[in-house]
Amino acid sequence: MEGTPEIDPRLLEILVCPLSKAPLRFDREAQELICEESGLAYPIRDGIPIMLVDEARRLRDDEMPAKPSPPP
Repeated sequence: MEGTPEIDPRLLEILVCPLSKAPLRFDREAQELICEESGLAYPIRDGIPIMLVDEARRLRDDEMPAKPSPPP
């Protein structure tokens, strides 16, 4: 995305969700760090990840990964 600040890949390697401690996925288009385990999206403002649960957005159902079916 033109003019969008990039996040240092080394920073992405060490950041985890403050709630679940799970790894995060970078959504470049939305400028968010996504935690699929806790269902939260942390905003990135001016290239700075805002890692506060109170600032995070709850993921919609269609943004959550599909859960595997239980074995028969």
